[in-house]
Order: sequence, then structure tokens, then C-alpha cells
Amino acid sequence: MSSIHTNASAMSALSTLRNINNSLSSTQDRISSGLKIESGKDNAAYFAISETMNGDSRMYKAIDESLTLTQNSISAARLGAETVVDLAKEFVERVAFAQGGTAETRANVQAELDELSARIQTTIDQSTFNGSDLVNGTATVTVVTGISRTAAGSISTTTVTFNQQDLGAIQSALAAIDLTAASTTALMETALQDASATLTAAIASATSFGIAEKSVETQKEFLNQLTDRIDNGVGSMVDANMEEEAARLQALQVQQQLATQALSIANQSPQNILSLFR
Repeated sequence: MSSIHTNASAMSALSTLRNINNSLSSTQDRISSGLKIESGKDNAAYFAISETMNGDSRMYKAIDESLTLTQNSISAARLGAETVVDLAKEFVERVAFAQGGTAETRANVQAELDELSARIQTTIDQSTFNGSDLVNGTATVTVVTGISRTAAGSISTTTVTFNQQDLGAIQSALAAIDLTAASTTALMETALQDASATLTAAIASATSFGIAEKSVETQKEFLNQLTDRIDNGVGSMVDANMEEEAARLQALQVQQQLATQALSIANQSPQNILSLFR
């Protein structure tokens, strides 16, 4: 039955065209943005997960930047400590040289020791980075290395600790060694023992800084890889597959043309009724 009031074919064609246009619009949005999930209406679960993980990724990157400053501070302190070790070795060597010498020899060596002691102090004064001084104390330093999130949603930070090293005390111990005052063989031997013990302490300080720097460096490498994994995981959830979207776009464009043609044909049906009255 034909009707001049209701055109079922046109209504069906129009509905099909409307659906195709909606799909085409969505596809074009995904192509222009590169995302298949832009908001919670696209996929609520994936949107919530991706936003949370994006937040974690940004926190990890911020922590990594902070660790860079810490690593540089430790590196400067380690360089200073290693330089002090080298100077302390020279110090011990000169004290050993003076063991069998005359008073005049000891006086000349003492002048060398005073100069080495001054160089050690200069090294200590310069072994800082951005105002961070790790070489004039023994306090424990706590460094945030990351975050930990539980299934319940609570979050906490992870940390590592290391100790400052008192290179100033090492310098003071070396500066206190006085060979003109060491008038006997026993006192000279004591001076050598004191210098050697101070060298051991300097080596321990340099080693401690080396361990701390390696720990921070390892954590930074882990954070870099972790953020890459997180970003890749988020991308796999929300990024559009551009090859699929390109193929879908072409298919929808063909469907749109066909639906438009079908609607045009359906709209011609009422015109055919006129032929019945000629």
C-alpha cells in the first residue's frame, strides 16, 4: 500500500543515513585526535584507568627530575671525596718519607703537608651542587624514589637513604699532624698511623658516596623504563588504531553515498502516486 502521509522506505533510509553519519563523525574525531577514548562516555573503565596511570606517570617523571638533582649532588660530593683520597695518599706518602729524616727534613715536609691540607679544605668547600652540601656532616639523607599504589587506591612513597660524610673532620685530622712536634721515632710512627687512618676514613667516605650515587642512578633507570611501560600501556587502551580508522572511514563514506542514494530513491516514491491519477 502506498501513502502520501507516510513513507516507510524514506524513514528507513533516513535512519540508516543518520546512523552512518554518527559513525562517520566518531571516526573522524578519532582520526583527528588520535584517540579512541577521549572521555568517560567512550569507555568509563578504560578512561578511569588511563587517567589514573597518566597521573602516576607524571608523578614518576617529576620524581625522576628530583632524583637528577640528588644524583648531581652526590656526584659532586663523590668527586670531592675521591679528590680528598688522592690528596690524603700524597699526605701519607710525605709523612712516610719524613720517618727517617732530620728535623730540617721534617720541617720541609711539614710545609708540604700544610699545603696539602689547604688543598683538601678547598676541595671540600667546592664539593657542593646547587647549595646541597653532603661533605660536612653525618646526617642521614632520605630520598624519595617513587610511589606505591595499592589495589584499594591508597598511595605511598618509596625511599632510599644514605649518610652525609664529614670530610671536614678528615681535613682537621690531617691538619693536626705536626712533624716538628714529633721529636721521637715513636711520635713519628704515631703521625704515620694517624695519617694512614685518616686516609682509610677518606676512602670509606668516597666509597659511601659511590654506593649512594649508583643506587640513585639505578632507580632513575628503572623509573625511565617504568614510565615508558606505563605510557605504552595507557596508549594501548586509549590510542586509536589509525590503520583501522582509515579503512573504516573509507567504508563509511561509501555507505554514506549509498544511503543518500537510497533516501533519494525512497523520496521519489510519492511522485509515482501521481501517475495513478493521470
